[in-house]
Amino acid sequence: MRSLVALAVSAGVVGALVPAISAQAVTTSDTPDLGSNVKVYSPSTPTSTIQADVDAAFNAQLRSTTAQFGSQRHVFLFKPGSYNRVWANLGFYTTVAGLGKNPDDVTITGAVNVDSGWNAGDEKNATQNFWRSVENVAVVPEGGTDRWAVSQAAPMRRVHIKGNLTMGPSNQDGGQGYSSGGYIADSKVDGTVTSGSQQQWYTRNSTLGSWQGGNWNMTFSGVQGAPANDFSKSYTTLATTPTTREKPYLYVDSSNKYHVFVPSLKQNSSGATWPNTAGTDIPMRNFYVAHPGDSAATINSALSQGLDLFFTPGTYQLDSAITVTRPDTVVTGIGFPTLVPTRGNAVLTSSDVAGVNVSNLVVDAGPQNSAQLVRLGTTGSHVDHAADPQSIQDVFFRVGSSIQGKATTTLQVNADDTLVDHIWAWRADHGGAATGWTVNTGATGVEVNGNDVLATGLFVEHYQKYEVQWNGNNGRTIFFQNEMPYDVPDNASWQSPTGAGYAAYKVASNVTKHEIWGGGVYCFFNTNPSVHADRAFEVPQTAGVKAHGLVTVSLGDVGTISSVINGVGGAVPTPAGNTSPNRVASYN
Repeated sequence: MRSLVALAVSAGVVGALVPAISAQAVTTSDTPDLGSNVKVYSPSTPTSTIQADVDAAFNAQLRSTTAQFGSQRHVFLFKPGSYNRVWANLGFYTTVAGLGKNPDDVTITGAVNVDSGWNAGDEKNATQNFWRSVENVAVVPEGGTDRWAVSQAAPMRRVHIKGNLTMGPSNQDGGQGYSSGGYIADSKVDGTVTSGSQQQWYTRNSTLGSWQGGNWNMTFSGVQGAPANDFSKSYTTLATTPTTREKPYLYVDSSNKYHVFVPSLKQNSSGATWPNTAGTDIPMRNFYVAHPGDSAATINSALSQGLDLFFTPGTYQLDSAITVTRPDTVVTGIGFPTLVPTRGNAVLTSSDVAGVNVSNLVVDAGPQNSAQLVRLGTTGSHVDHAADPQSIQDVFFRVGSSIQGKATTTLQVNADDTLVDHIWAWRADHGGAATGWTVNTGATGVEVNGNDVLATGLFVEHYQKYEVQWNGNNGRTIFFQNEMPYDVPDNASWQSPTGAGYAAYKVASNVTKHEIWGGGVYCFFNTNPSVHADRAFEVPQTAGVKAHGLVTVSLGDVGTISSVINGVGGAVPTPAGNTSPNRVASYN
């Protein structure tokens, strides 16, 4: 039962509220303070003001040696209307988003641009263009083509590109310009999408004019205009996505009041949800709006009163877990809010209840080892949530960043039917703090114990044991991207129960039904190039376990993966070398 405070909030009482028995009343608002890192524009804002703001944010990071793991956060929000001659270059921790109910409510003529050449130490490539996003806008690109040369943790959601979209950097034809994979969902591109130098990419529930290009692993589900399924050309294509619930988004109404809209669950869907997205509208007065400096106790007190939770940009030091116990609680935010455990704790846990929705977070491991950083559901509990699953979307984990962090498992999924939609779990191979085999330790990126879990867009890299450990039955993954740990000292230090090295994607031996589409595993054992892994994928050999569109690559031919899956598929490097992939189109 919701508290008296929550009932008052739902009724629209804003300001002084009746306190709950065990917690101090929380004041909420439909026009909340989003913090100094958030700038909100209307069509009457001078273009020169907008351009100066976005330029200042980007130029402060230009060829900076500290920005990648810095504390800066920039959010540029656009109220409904048209904005002409705006060229927004996006650096680290930068978000451009519209505040309309639909993407076409906000039109930016110019560019929302990501390119190479600006990041210190990686000027010739786009492989470190992490932690930025564009959402809920229409873009009319200058010259007809917008550029989005990103790598991991850089979602494009609910975007309408009124022209072409290229995802390689401008120098990609000069022997450089590599980019390392990303994610598009619930979007429309009127023209051609060119993947360029992208090594892999996942596109979900969108509409494209056409698609051009492909290197190792290009995966599509529910995409109108996607290329036909043909893994010889790197394409793994599913006509629909089995289950989706698009990520909540912020919008403002005609009275300048803020809302969070939570789209509805859909089955076997294709194409974008908008316009007229079905879902639930939550006024902002139903949220506790958190700011850096808020403690876990303060946040949990607000949750206990029946409020949802909205994080403003910044870093949150948490000495205990944020504990979500109420069904259908929404936990979201803007501007890459970053949660850090200070006592070896988890930063967020949920009970085994329906509909908990977690999105838009960065989670850094702290200096004391955490058994898990985020835990969804209760270990050993199996409750059917198919009608209203828990979900986690655009949540990015780091073991090592500006902190020499440690975590045994970054994400543990116990709740049945959970939707895991665009996760990057990363044991850092570089950072503001030193990294190394015994420094930023992390065994497993994602552990799935729940049954009937669906992962769409699973990026997991550099962990020291099984990077994905899937124990639940009837699990499905659509798109998996992995790099094995670079810094393995030798094979004696890296032995799994079944042989040399650990498979990146491990399905437990007792699982009777599991399926994966579009999986890529790469090695780059630069600490010791003689290191090898017996296999990239390890699954039970049973009729109910199937795989489609698997690929392995030895990056620069540094180190060996001896087989793709269970001894099937040749080794990389291939005899021809030159970073050539090995492929297994189907395995059963």
